[in-house]
Amino acid sequence: MSCAGASRLVTLELAGPVGPLEALLQECESGRPSCAALVCHPHPLYGGTMQNKVVQRVAATLHDLGGTTLRFNFRGAGRSAGRFAQGGGELEDARAALAWLRSRLSGTSLLVAGFSFGAWVAARLAAAEADVDRLVLVAPPVEQSSFAALHAATVPKLVLQGTSDDVCPLGTLEAEYAAWAEPKQLIRVDGATHFFDRQLGELAKALRQGLATLPRGRTS
Repeated sequence: MSCAGASRLVTLELAGPVGPLEALLQECESGRPSCAALVCHPHPLYGGTMQNKVVQRVAATLHDLGGTTLRFNFRGAGRSAGRFAQGGGELEDARAALAWLRSRLSGTSLLVAGFSFGAWVAARLAAAEADVDRLVLVAPPVEQSSFAALHAATVPKLVLQGTSDDVCPLGTLEAEYAAWAEPKQLIRVDGATHFFDRQLGELAKALRQGLATLPRGRTS
């Protein structure tokens, strides 16, 4: 499924736990979306925002596949209120954004995605929210943060990882990934760095490939 008609990109201000969250919603002007997708950005203390090129490409690909996508800035990033809160507050920001998306598109399949720090937030959110049908993690920082929530979470997981990532090394990811509950799929993007420099097209291709076979919904 794809967005066959006109598409619109809308700037939003969502109600967050500590004040407004700056956000961007992209949706088709007609038809039922294939999914409602929330995309989380990398570490705000290192320049991460919803305008990050990897986040943009993931959101654009999901929209091309017919999804309605919501990107947002964590607290303290861009025009979002508040200060960085060590990941706990950012998880609550993501929960608020997901609640907004859920209420707007009631009954639509929910997908949560994240890149780097955003993958850590997305993983914990998807593990805790039983109605999230699919989880997409791009370069999850398993050396820096705990992904133990995925050891028992049966949400279907698609992991996209560059083989030349020196921030989130492939070998470390593979060891942690082995402990995650099924269903899951790991796609390696050959030669890609952490930020997928000159490999964004390959990232989009891997995302399309993975979602074509990733089941929706939890196994238990």
